[in-house]
Amino acid sequence: MVRLADPLLPYKARELLTALTQLAIFCDGEGLPAKAEVWLSREAIERFIAVGCPQVGESTRGNYRTRLLRLREVVLGGECRTGKPAKLSASVANSPYSRTELADLWGWASGQPTEELRWGCKTLMELGLGVGLDSPEVIPLRVHDVRRTSSGSGSVVVATRGPRKREILCRRPWEGVLATAADRIDTTGTARYMFRPNCGSRGTNTVTNFLARTQPSPNVPRLVMGRLRSTWLVELLEERLPITVIVAAAGVDTLHSLSRILPYLNPVPADEAARLLRGGQ
Repeated sequence: MVRLADPLLPYKARELLTALTQLAIFCDGEGLPAKAEVWLSREAIERFIAVGCPQVGESTRGNYRTRLLRLREVVLGGECRTGKPAKLSASVANSPYSRTELADLWGWASGQPTEELRWGCKTLMELGLGVGLDSPEVIPLRVHDVRRTSSGSGSVVVATRGPRKREILCRRPWEGVLATAADRIDTTGTARYMFRPNCGSRGTNTVTNFLARTQPSPNVPRLVMGRLRSTWLVELLEERLPITVIVAAAGVDTLHSLSRILPYLNPVPADEAARLLRGGQ
C-alpha cells in the first residue's frame, strides 16, 4: 500500500507505515481479512480511530487518520457510507467556571486599572456567558449585531458573523448588561466593533493580546473564552434544553464538542433518571 502511494503523498514512508501498522494490528485482532479494501475502508479506519488506539492522544489519532485517509484516496478512493467523521482536537475540553469563580472574575474585571480593560473584560464575559461566543466570533462582531427584540420582554439577540453565522438569544442574567454595553458605544456614522471598538486592527490574536495586558490576580482564575463557552454549554445541558436547540445555538454540526464536556455535568439521581426514561406522567 505504501509503495503504491509513493511518490503521490507528501509523507515519508515510515510515517505512513507507523499508522498503517497500527491499523493492521487492530484489523487482525478484529478478525478482518488482510486486504487493502478492508483495512482502508472508511468504516475500518473510523473504528480504529475511535476504539483501536486508546494509548495515544487525540492529536496522534488525528495524524493517524489523516495519513490513512490519504492512503485510501490514492489506493482505493471512495467515500464513507457512515457519514461525516467526528472532528479530533489535540486539546481537552475547557472546564467550566464555578459560580464562585465567575463572581471573582467579574470583580477582577471591575478592578482593572483602565476603563478600556474594565469594559473589554466585561464584554468578553457577557458574550461568552450570555451567548457562548468564542474568540473568532467575538473579534468581528459589530455593535449593531447586538439588538433588543421587538417583543418588549427585554430579550437580546446576537447575530454572529463568519462561517458559523446564526442568531443567538442571550441568557436572561446577561441580557441587560450586554444591551447596556452595546448602548454605551457611540455608533454615529460608523459600524463600531462590539469588543475593543476603538481598535481598527483586527487579527486572530485580538482577544489574546488584549487579555495579556490585563492585571492578573493570584486568587482569580484567568479569563479564557473557551471556559466561558463551556460554562454556557453546561448550563444549557443542565437545564435540559433540547439537543437540537443547543446544537443550533452553539453553531456546531456534530455532537463531538458537546460530548467532551459530559464529565462536567452533574449526575442525575437514579429516581429522576428512571422517571425521565419511562416518560409520560
